[in-house]
Amino acid sequence: MKVAYFDCFAGAGGDMIVAAMVDAGLDAEFLKDQLATLGIKSLHVEFTETRRRTLRALAFRPTATEQHRHRNLEEITRVITESRIHKQAKETAVAIFNKLADAEASVHGKEPQDVSFHEVGALDSIADIVSASVGFQFFRASGVEKVYCSALSVGGGTVKCAHGWLPVPAPATAELLKGVPIVGGPGQAELLTPTAAAILLTIVDEFCQLPSMKIQAIGYGAGTLEAEEFANVLRLILGETADETKADTDSVCLLETNIDDTSGELVGLVTTKLLENGALDVFTTPIYMKQNRPAVQISVLCKVNDVERVEKLLFAQGLTFGIRRQILQRSKLSRQFVTVATEFGEIKIKVGSLAGEVVAAKPEFSDCVSAAETHKVAVKTVFDAATSSYRKAHP
Repeated sequence: MKVAYFDCFAGAGGDMIVAAMVDAGLDAEFLKDQLATLGIKSLHVEFTETRRRTLRALAFRPTATEQHRHRNLEEITRVITESRIHKQAKETAVAIFNKLADAEASVHGKEPQDVSFHEVGALDSIADIVSASVGFQFFRASGVEKVYCSALSVGGGTVKCAHGWLPVPAPATAELLKGVPIVGGPGQAELLTPTAAAILLTIVDEFCQLPSMKIQAIGYGAGTLEAEEFANVLRLILGETADETKADTDSVCLLETNIDDTSGELVGLVTTKLLENGALDVFTTPIYMKQNRPAVQISVLCKVNDVERVEKLLFAQGLTFGIRRQILQRSKLSRQFVTVATEFGEIKIKVGSLAGEVVAAKPEFSDCVSAAETHKVAVKTVFDAATSSYRKAHP
């Protein structure tokens, strides 16, 4: 499987993402032609080779004479949708701006449509987001199936913007980063911009460590910071997953809390609600807490991007004052569903494969229960019939 990995060891800016894409294979002239369809006459795009510390990198510098005009979401969306870039690139760009609008609205207590963009509304930032969207679709079309990203380095200290001096990460950036793994440093400056955070959150499938792969291409995108202690570049790695005989891997978040003052009924209700609202798995463990109180530990597995929503649900039920988080890497079989015909109707079979070879197949229990109730037979009878039907069709 062809994959892309954004290595954000020194943060990320929208221009760094685009430059890394071009350095890794996105055609610069094609990108310029796409940007020309935005209808922004004053927009000028330039790619130049440069160095950050000892590393060669590509710099992307979109400039425009009109830089300080504030724009709202409706106007920016119109500029994008009226262009002639690819439909999917338009959808990606609009989705990125919607994420930014939601973050700004949350920080300033406004509705997204009432947000007036400042730095992000500048024409060069529109070019960053549209270019990244075009690049994303380019790599998808070239066969990239999954996009991964490292933990995001955010920098530190304070930054001056249209709202005055603000802490790093800036409030809108921090709002975007909920549920995403981040690290401080490596320098005392704003290393991750809201634009880059919104781009990555839109196009990245998973935030994780570098996956096992055979590297095919590497691109380096230069930032504007000249730092003594680190190279201000973003690295984009393209490659094929190295060992197809191994199970797929991904990252999930484990949320845990200990409870010694609630009823079993409420624990059962919360378990059901968690599973209905995106939790991958929920399980409970009997434990003893301080003063030898019998208690229960609730453990929830969820996708990294769903952490905020799942935590909010747990807190809203009044079960706990605190939740522990762990980011875990897991191995899993490739999964798909097939449907088999039985005398009790059609039943879905969950099939697990390793390196293209089926190693597990199991009827969906809920389908078996429904069919058993309809035909007034034992669930095991339906389960066995579905298993037999699958084995006949897939010996």
